[in-house]
Amino acid sequence: MEEKKRLTLDYGENVKIIDGILHTDKNFDLIKKVVTVGSDELTLYYVDGFVKDGVMSKMITYLYSLKGLGASQDGTVKRGEGRGEKKGENSSPRRATEDFVNAHIPYVESTFTDDLDLMIQMVLSGASLMLGSTFGDYAVIVDARTYPARETGEPEGDKVMRGARDGFVETLIFNTALIRRRVRDPALRMSYLTVGERSKTDVVVCYMSDRADLDYVKKLEGKLKSIKTEALTMGHASLAECLIRKRWYNPFPKIRYTERPDSAAAQLLEGSVLIICDNSPDVMVLPSSIFDFMQETNDFYFPPLTGTYIRLVRYIVFALALYMVPLWLLLVSNEQFVPGWLSFIVPEEYGKIPLLAQILIAEFIIDGLRMASLNTPNMLSNSLSVVGGLILGDFAVDIGWLIPEVILYMAFVAIANFTQRSYELGYAIKFMRILLTVLTAIFGLWGFVGGSALIFLLVATNRTVNGERKYLYPLIPFNFKAFMSLFFRVKKYDVDAKSEK
Repeated sequence: MEEKKRLTLDYGENVKIIDGILHTDKNFDLIKKVVTVGSDELTLYYVDGFVKDGVMSKMITYLYSLKGLGASQDGTVKRGEGRGEKKGENSSPRRATEDFVNAHIPYVESTFTDDLDLMIQMVLSGASLMLGSTFGDYAVIVDARTYPARETGEPEGDKVMRGARDGFVETLIFNTALIRRRVRDPALRMSYLTVGERSKTDVVVCYMSDRADLDYVKKLEGKLKSIKTEALTMGHASLAECLIRKRWYNPFPKIRYTERPDSAAAQLLEGSVLIICDNSPDVMVLPSSIFDFMQETNDFYFPPLTGTYIRLVRYIVFALALYMVPLWLLLVSNEQFVPGWLSFIVPEEYGKIPLLAQILIAEFIIDGLRMASLNTPNMLSNSLSVVGGLILGDFAVDIGWLIPEVILYMAFVAIANFTQRSYELGYAIKFMRILLTVLTAIFGLWGFVGGSALIFLLVATNRTVNGERKYLYPLIPFNFKAFMSLFFRVKKYDVDAKSEK
């Protein structure tokens, strides 16, 4: 085990050590302030922009009024009182520091430590560090920090027609508070740790101790502690890559995310585990199966009948997004398979280029328009996307590149992807649709059947951090009650959390 780094017993030397690590002379936002307290001296370190100015101003004003670090305002020595020591008796640096914190630091989040690495980490995280001339190799940490944060408004990508309008933000403590507000139960646990040798990113593992699989929680915490990386530069995305060794050929999402506190709280009560990462508004929900991605918050804000209908429509549309285009291509390539009542799906003209090429061109055009809309100013995005779609579609038909049927079906699947909020799952279905379409165009019926089998194999073998739960749960292993709840909306908390595992 690595030995803990400590300061010296000399106050002046300790100030030089901290100055050398933080380089306060080269960083304008790292503030060093010296405060004279009677015959003693304090040196404060904090980051400008992270500290609560009002709290620190009042604290420093109070410190100026003292006669010394171990004395009250009237000069009475407080050091060691009530601890079996006589007044005025010299105490150890630890006792002197502890007595100072207890007597003169009224702020709720204050402590002391002799761990040098922890001192530096807390300063760079936004807390204030105090070195005192009587503290020896100890220092006081006052966690009076505040982070820049946006309002907890409704997430753009996870809106509901009814229900709460707040959402997670990039500040960790705000996100944990939004969960605590909804789950006021002592069984709620929030385990804190840091990830990243340089970034020291704050990460919280959140679970219900009486509902979650504690062995799975322990395993998950062990994985997080064993991560060796310099920094989580992309927040939750970097953390997910560290947790799972991705297989590049399997595009199906490994972890489910939510930006809604109400959804996260509901998942906790069902036995799920949340991973909350600082600087990210997305909260990871574990374990996750592919069917979990198909559940939406709207399902539970409506009566069971309405929620069931919405859910069934979502499943049907999602299946059509995967199979409509390959199945249409299979039928028009083998007109003998088309029954009379479906003869209208066979186009009168096939255009100047093969149908497969038309479908692939349309897939790429849709993605091009989507990427262009992301970089278009808000005031122009709607009008430009509509104009771009109309012009491209109209001229593509006129010059013979695309036929109207291809545009119709591709427009449907493009819209159908938005029936669920996971971009990863949307692109996974897109890649599988292209694969199935190509195999169908080359090998016909056998290509369609083989492609469908390959898709099922990729889903079944997708590697996640699910522990004992499989990616196809509750289909594999089969759980009848949980399987029926996928299609028929029941009361949210009627399902026993343990039966879901």
